[in-house]
Amino acid sequence: MSDQIKIMIVDDQRSIRTVISHIVTDLGAEVVAEAEDGEQAIENYKKFKPDMVMMDINMPKIDGIVALKAIMEINPKALIIMLTSLDSHNVIKECVDAGAKNFLLKNISPDEIAEEIKESWQDYLTELKSA
Repeated sequence: MSDQIKIMIVDDQRSIRTVISHIVTDLGAEVVAEAEDGEQAIENYKKFKPDMVMMDINMPKIDGIVALKAIMEINPKALIIMLTSLDSHNVIKECVDAGAKNFLLKNISPDEIAEEIKESWQDYLTELKSA
């Protein structure tokens, strides 16, 4: 991945944040912030201005969908990839309609997660260049 991408990882489970952190740093990205709930995610987004956000949906205080919508209000071009263990068409549709660029199930392999991150980043760059 060209240029070091700054990523924020948002999940209420430390173990998931750790796994995602290892995957993105192996890709050459830098984890600039982590958050364990949607409230922290919104504050950290404002503070660190990451290039990409990987965010869980089910979290305490403010869930990932509410945080997604809040971040999209701050930056309508934000690159946000939602993470979840829920495979619900309605949830996926709500996230995509709110501006999420991708949606990953937590039960896929680390290699699949890495591939999806790379594809999402490339698609995002292509989208920005054509805008």
